[in-house]
Amino acid sequence: MADKRDYYEVLGVSKDAGEADLKKAYRKMAKKYHPDTNQGDEVAAEKFKEVQEAYAVLSDPEKRKMYDQFGHAAFDQTAGGGAGGFGGFGGFDFGGDMGDIFGDLFGFGGRSRERNYNGPVKGANIGATIRISFEDAVFGVEKEIELNLKDECSDCKGTGAQPGTSPETCPKCNGRGRVVMTQQSMFGMVRSEQACPDCGGSGKIIKHKCSKCSGTGYTSSRKKIQVTVPAGIDNGQSIRIRGKGEPGRNGGERGDLLVEIMIDSHPVFQRQDTTIYSTVPISFAKAAMGGPIRIKTVDGEVEYQVQPGTQTDTRIRLRGKGVPYLRNKTTRGDHYVTFVVQVPRTLTSKQKEALKAFADAMGENDETASSEHKEKKKGFRKK
Repeated sequence: MADKRDYYEVLGVSKDAGEADLKKAYRKMAKKYHPDTNQGDEVAAEKFKEVQEAYAVLSDPEKRKMYDQFGHAAFDQTAGGGAGGFGGFGGFDFGGDMGDIFGDLFGFGGRSRERNYNGPVKGANIGATIRISFEDAVFGVEKEIELNLKDECSDCKGTGAQPGTSPETCPKCNGRGRVVMTQQSMFGMVRSEQACPDCGGSGKIIKHKCSKCSGTGYTSSRKKIQVTVPAGIDNGQSIRIRGKGEPGRNGGERGDLLVEIMIDSHPVFQRQDTTIYSTVPISFAKAAMGGPIRIKTVDGEVEYQVQPGTQTDTRIRLRGKGVPYLRNKTTRGDHYVTFVVQVPRTLTSKQKEALKAFADAMGENDETASSEHKEKKKGFRKK
């Protein structure tokens, strides 16, 4: 037993791991190395058995206590004997907790959860992507997309068999779609289920395939689908259109179509959730004296009264001019506007004179400042 790896190491957990941590680790490792997902991989098969052994011991309080005290030697005397292993492990199957775990991971359970693998199965979902403008995302829009969709073959009615023939029950799994595999472990023979390799899990064998659908039971055609994009949708969100996905099996309903929305950027507006942001330039004179300006919003231009003495980076809020809430179109977010005071790069002579007069009035002119400096000097000498 010296060549065996530590069970805690096998599952990748610490020695004080609780029941939930053990189960989580077991799910992960069992799914990684399960024969269904690693067909023909002998290394994965060995690791799968190793994971089974580790969890079988550590998930049982008594066996875990023995293992913590004596290690692998606790099971050395009985691991391969006729008694079937410590505590009666001979020939066990995946019942109880282990069966539940494998049922969740691979679609089968223990003896207490018999499943109908040939019952109705819903079809797979399919995806598509459409691009819309910033305004269409705010107010909603109707779009049309074209997709290749599968439909039941009109010749074989979805059976996949040539008209006049019928699929036959798979002799390997007797129509169940699953087969039981047995593997030898240190605890005896371990049984597990996997999809039947002959019928692929369908439970049926098609000897004479339909020439129209090549035995798939479905044909594809190009179809147009209307997509209603709701007001307030955000970039990356998806719209579910029920019944427009892949056809179901054995009478199951169709899957859904998931349409992902991509929104084009806007030259003026930025968005965060239901709030819109923009920047508006204003002249130096308007910032100093105040006055009306026109501000662009998604609803069109609105008039706003700039307050005298407005500084760069002053932010104002336009209530209710943002994006509608996705679940309540009557309620909208706000639009925040940041003012940026612009300084002209070039000036006419008339504009220069006006600014010079302004500077004189503010006491900022160089000559005026120099004159004031001289007067102060004279006054100091007189004193």
